[in-house]
Amino acid sequence: MTTHEDHVARAAALRPLLREHAAITETDRRVPDQVIDAIADADLFKLATPRRYGGHQTSMRTMLDVSATLAEGDGSISWVVTLVNVCNWLTSLFPAKAQDDVFGANPDARVTGVLSPTSTTTKVDGGWQVSGRWYYNSGSSHSDWAVLGVPLTDETGAVVDQGLALAPRADLTLEDTWFVAGMKGTASNCLIAEDIFVPEHRVMSVPAAIEGRYPTEHTDEVLSRSAFVPVLALVLAGPQLGLGRAALEYVTEKTARKPISYTFYETQAESVAVQMQIAEAALRIDTATLHARRAAAEIDQAAQEGTYLDFARRARVRADTGWAIQNVLEAINTLVSVHGAGSFAEVNPLQRIWRDANTAGRHAVAAPTVAFEVYGKALLGVDEKITPLV
Repeated sequence: MTTHEDHVARAAALRPLLREHAAITETDRRVPDQVIDAIADADLFKLATPRRYGGHQTSMRTMLDVSATLAEGDGSISWVVTLVNVCNWLTSLFPAKAQDDVFGANPDARVTGVLSPTSTTTKVDGGWQVSGRWYYNSGSSHSDWAVLGVPLTDETGAVVDQGLALAPRADLTLEDTWFVAGMKGTASNCLIAEDIFVPEHRVMSVPAAIEGRYPTEHTDEVLSRSAFVPVLALVLAGPQLGLGRAALEYVTEKTARKPISYTFYETQAESVAVQMQIAEAALRIDTATLHARRAAAEIDQAAQEGTYLDFARRARVRADTGWAIQNVLEAINTLVSVHGAGSFAEVNPLQRIWRDANTAGRHAVAAPTVAFEVYGKALLGVDEKITPLV
């Protein structure tokens, strides 16, 4: 059996390849096929795929650490792996018949998706007809299936629920819309459905899932008992942790040779100011890691015990996620200031790290301010809900 340490070691072994292809990943706005193939050969797209289909069905902690390790090589590539793994996990929550549709036919299937219900549905016999546009589908160039947010209607056309629908990528078209400052290589383009049929067994209720009521019959599978929103939020911290570590490694390595312009310091490492800023950045990254790992441990322990995290604990996971991301962003900003204006040379990987982290750090599900308000209300017993995603 492949261990947590094995998966992380495989990710670490890929870092040189990811760094070698980082520039072309960004220029082409997609991960090169040879990198995708290398990640697939290392089985790192199958961290959440059920063992019934030859997957590893690991844990929240493993998904977090693998994503962080890959991001030390390249942020965009890590983000794609992260989103495939979490969408494969979402697929494991569907009824067994839907899982067979995806993984039974192809155990190596990769699923990507968008949860926003930016679509319309019509109830028909045996399922729904679905049309819509979903921004932004990370990894769109490399997926076989998509999990998509949809409003669920009854026979009268009234919306009665919010759902996730599994659809083959072959049923969808793709519009190239991802022209951005950071995370350029994620190919987070727009998926389009035009009156496609989605059978009932490939639809899952989101409100029920938020409360831990999943339609999978395989309730003995630990990872598939993990709390819905906490998993979806916390995975987004993984790439950030790795980007922070990459920035720290790069800047500290340069301090031994880089002078401070217009001062008498021949190297940055001699400066007390630099020493203090490096220490602060390192501690912020450590803080982010500790909070993310605490949240992962809470998710994994509850899943192992077969219990579902209550609202207050789910709120704390969202806050842990936001706190981790906020600390990484502040650490990277400090490190860029230490390194100076040279950080923004096109040949300098630090500018890409800065752009990637600041783009990914604005993902709505990981927004620190929303997470802190949710957690603060929970701590104070304020019943007002500002988001269903807790």
